[in-house]
Amino acid sequence: MYDKKTDLAGPGISTYEKVSKILPDNYEALLPPLKRMEALYMIKDYIEKGLAEELNLQMVQVPLIVSKDSGVNDYLDRDGSRTPVDFPAGLGLPKRIEAQVVQAATKWKRMALAQFDCAIGQGINTDMRAVRKDYFLDHDHSSYVDQWDWEKRITNKDRNLDYLIDTVNKIWKVIRGAGIMVKEQFPELNDPRFPDFPEKLKFLHAEEILNMYPDLPRKERETRIIQEYPAVFIIGIGSVLKDGYPHEMRAADYDDWITPTITKDGEQMYGLNGDILVWNPVTKRRHELTSMGIRVTKETLKAQLGLTGQLDFLELPYHQAIINDEIPLSIGGGIGQARTYMYLLRTAHLGEVTVSVWPDELKTICKAKNIHVLE
Repeated sequence: MYDKKTDLAGPGISTYEKVSKILPDNYEALLPPLKRMEALYMIKDYIEKGLAEELNLQMVQVPLIVSKDSGVNDYLDRDGSRTPVDFPAGLGLPKRIEAQVVQAATKWKRMALAQFDCAIGQGINTDMRAVRKDYFLDHDHSSYVDQWDWEKRITNKDRNLDYLIDTVNKIWKVIRGAGIMVKEQFPELNDPRFPDFPEKLKFLHAEEILNMYPDLPRKERETRIIQEYPAVFIIGIGSVLKDGYPHEMRAADYDDWITPTITKDGEQMYGLNGDILVWNPVTKRRHELTSMGIRVTKETLKAQLGLTGQLDFLELPYHQAIINDEIPLSIGGGIGQARTYMYLLRTAHLGEVTVSVWPDELKTICKAKNIHVLE
């Protein structure tokens, strides 16, 4: 029997021996590097315009650096294991600013809705760049992160599963549309080994997937379900399931994973958030594209921080703004840019569509498999 607590840590790959087995042999990229960049920027433009139209979003500037005491940096999980890059800023100040490089703009975006005076049903999108130094660096995890981090103002009546699902379907429409567009522009991508991008997502709660595969670790559960449904949205990421563990750790102060939503066969399920996962036919693995959710209210914020033992966070400015109704209710998420390019351009490694640092061991493995990462 696997250790369920250990299973919650990291992306599920922890050795380069395992990475070597995952990466395909006899690989050949469908597009050469420069042409791949041309295609990539076509996708980027298509998705940004598509999200603006489908979700009523305006592109805005986003911080790379925030102050530590603002409380707006994203800690990614609830156990404090993934810490941001810290540094002092402001030469000549009596006390220098304790600054951090963002790990994501999740909390900042919600405050920004008020800053940009967004109306109900209106939102913002950002071309976010971040550093996540505590990742295991493999074929689809990098310390350099690029996302479309978006946020939209909603009302209390919008805080339901139907609204979430409708929003997810609009996002998938844009991503799939980008894939169809780029295949039309670059015929080399029409490779018979790879099926068309799925037209629709399958929506399943994490509890339902646990019921299907109760004896499998979470990533293997995802892999099994993705082989049956090649594009899924897993609802309820962060809520504790009936086996006593969440499907995946999720921070307590942005997505709402505690609100009751689905009742099936007398079983109550929770959560107004989730992840889009797709089957990657190149790596033959599960491939996460986006995490998103309806955000916490002041009531669910307190409840979730109580469950995670982080009630001290309520003293931070961001959390106080929620408690005091100073920032609007919202829905939002982060769509991984490099992950999306990797999926749509049929590459085997994140390093083929983004420039980052990679360990020598990983570069040696890639070179042996004819995978050429950008540096």
